[in-house]
Amino acid sequence: MPRTARISIALAAAGALAMGCLTASPAWAKPPSSAPAPPDFHDVSVHDPSIVTSGDTIWAFGSHGASAHTTDLIDWQQYTVDLSQNPDNALFDDIYTELADTFDWAQTSTLWAADVIQLPDGRYAMYYNACEGSSPRSALGIATSDAVDGPYENQAILLKSGMSGESENPGEVYDAHVHPNTVDPDAFYDADGNMWMVYGSYSGGIFILKLDPTTGEPLPGQGYGKHLVGGNHSRIEAPTIQYDAATGYYYLYLSFGGLDASGGYNVRVARSTSPDGPYLDADGNDMADVKADPSLPLFDDASVQPYGVKLMGSYLFDRELGDPGTGAGIGYNSPGHNSWYQDPETGRMFLVFHARFPGSGEHHEVRVHQIYMNADGWPVISPQRYAGETAGKIVRDDVVGSWQLVNMGKDITAVPAASTDISLTRNGRITGDSTGTWKLTGQHDATLTIDGETYKGEFVPVWDPALEKWSTGFTALSPHGVAVWGRLVPTISPADAVTAVASAIDLGDTSAVTADLNLPTEGTSGTTISWATSDAGVVTSAGVVTRPAIGSSDAHATLTATIRNADATKTLAFDVTVLARTPGVISGTWSFENDLSDATGQHPAATATGPRLDAAGGTISYADDGVRGSALHLDGSSGVRLPNELIHGSEYTVSVWLRPEELTAYTSAFFGAAGPESWVSLVPQGHSGVGGSTMVWSGTAWYDAGTGVSMPLDRWSHVAFVVDHGAVSVFIDGVKKFQGSGFPDVLSAPGAQFGIGVNWWDTPFQGDVDELSVWSSALSPEDIAGLAAR
Repeated sequence: MPRTARISIALAAAGALAMGCLTASPAWAKPPSSAPAPPDFHDVSVHDPSIVTSGDTIWAFGSHGASAHTTDLIDWQQYTVDLSQNPDNALFDDIYTELADTFDWAQTSTLWAADVIQLPDGRYAMYYNACEGSSPRSALGIATSDAVDGPYENQAILLKSGMSGESENPGEVYDAHVHPNTVDPDAFYDADGNMWMVYGSYSGGIFILKLDPTTGEPLPGQGYGKHLVGGNHSRIEAPTIQYDAATGYYYLYLSFGGLDASGGYNVRVARSTSPDGPYLDADGNDMADVKADPSLPLFDDASVQPYGVKLMGSYLFDRELGDPGTGAGIGYNSPGHNSWYQDPETGRMFLVFHARFPGSGEHHEVRVHQIYMNADGWPVISPQRYAGETAGKIVRDDVVGSWQLVNMGKDITAVPAASTDISLTRNGRITGDSTGTWKLTGQHDATLTIDGETYKGEFVPVWDPALEKWSTGFTALSPHGVAVWGRLVPTISPADAVTAVASAIDLGDTSAVTADLNLPTEGTSGTTISWATSDAGVVTSAGVVTRPAIGSSDAHATLTATIRNADATKTLAFDVTVLARTPGVISGTWSFENDLSDATGQHPAATATGPRLDAAGGTISYADDGVRGSALHLDGSSGVRLPNELIHGSEYTVSVWLRPEELTAYTSAFFGAAGPESWVSLVPQGHSGVGGSTMVWSGTAWYDAGTGVSMPLDRWSHVAFVVDHGAVSVFIDGVKKFQGSGFPDVLSAPGAQFGIGVNWWDTPFQGDVDELSVWSSALSPEDIAGLAAR
């Protein structure tokens, strides 16, 4: 019960040690028939998960009131969701009444990363916290319950930050450079059964307090507690501390960087022989000295990124055309804010965290990877998610072959660490993009010398999701705290590679082409693809399409692909029909001449909504200085519900004039959805992944169409986007600012709903809207330029 710890984790750890269970033990034993069954994953979304157990059930609690549970770390069940999706949170009888003082102080309507632990008397303590967001004005408190799933009752606010003229340290005035932001708590028991809480984010860094196990509250006289890491607004947060009886160390896990898809979030660790430090990294640096340079701009990463043992960051085991699997490959964007779990029966250890994914925007899910300890007593993380693998012995035949290698480096970066290709030969050599030697000792210990640097870790059993079979990986650390991960990949012949690439080439529906084609030129195992066309005036060998003019006949051509690998060759022919342009077909238009009527007369008048698309009420007004005549004015608390099924299909155009008074991330100016998992949104201010620019995005087949343009306040801007059977273009003031392919088909299901200024989750739009027109056809750039003229 390491994360429940009814009395002390020392008791559970000591018992496991007596049984010989705390040493890391990877691979499943030979023969392969002893491997576990293929995993049946069921995934959940809990941002910033923190683990606690109740009986045989493992719970994850996180930000925004979300929670989930599992009995095996594979099959997860969602319990509560984000407060913005459902404010009626089952963890509390009435969360907004129970924690009213916290929400009021922090000036917010949501919670940040909660942590739950079981107190010695059997009650569960939830350390909740809320933050204003743009400042460190935060409150951290404790609520308790007799059951892990609540209802929790507020006990007290324990700490506050971001105040003026005072602080929690008597006689001091709050200074965000040196005092903590009171969020991201993690309560734990030390080896002697004493109770502690580590917490903090950005601002003055990470701090630790000793707790009274009777109440779960800090012992008096500590103020903010002892400083452990960070300061000067360095991007370091999400602390959690694990004691490992086998090594005798306390491990302080941290997340460096920003949490969103472009923030470069990554997991690091330092260790100490005492729960309250000092915590040192692999080079012996005291983490208390690691902080940003106050002379540099806020959130200076360069000063802190050399420190801490970096276990995991954004990475990608690349997938080439013809390789097994789907998408870009296997990897994470901005993984972090981890917790940990240790199985009380086997002693196996696990890292539990949230991750985003390549090409999936801000969508996040809980992930679990097994933790092993290397020969130097540092944790190393399995390169694949936990799938039920058990103990056994790795043999040489499990290791010899072709591998993808990822070096996590030390940078705080949004650029995923890319895989390179190496081979581990039977005589202990490493060849390919990197060179060196490898050694397997004992059951599974790995020593790899790669380009002159030695890494110590483990060869481990993994479930490979692309191969859909059990395989082998490696995970290891350099003496300076740099992690490398390895993925064993199949070796195929040139003929098989050509066949695989030929089977994988997919140009989509070429019988009704309206946009440029993406013609691949490379495939698996060094395969190349060259293209030829029968008529470059219809489609070029680079895939550029020219549509015939309105009134002309459709055009036809043949594209031929020649696929080569060594002496193996194959050709494929694709008949292409390029559709002629068609006149625009308008679905509806709203000029907002002091009413919500559709000027085409096809639909009844639109209606006002509250702060969500499906919320009743709402108040709207009209501005008399619209682009033409009057304009719709939205006050940031209301929106407009448009007719259902305004768009049906994968070809449409939306054109609108916007004059925002405020810009908030994720706010929809125009929103259409066939359901919560299938939607498109025009966002005046996008997320940080597009630099906050105006964007069109879509879920859950996440697609970010950022324009690179920041929309001005209090000034009219014309925005239009065109979706044409997977192609998407976004225009600002008549100029194309984004063009891409692969846009998901999200509006073909019946019953789609549409709105102005609201969606189902986010802050409503504040400002003016005019001359909205929706078309069931893809308008040309010339058409858009005409709509953008005043």
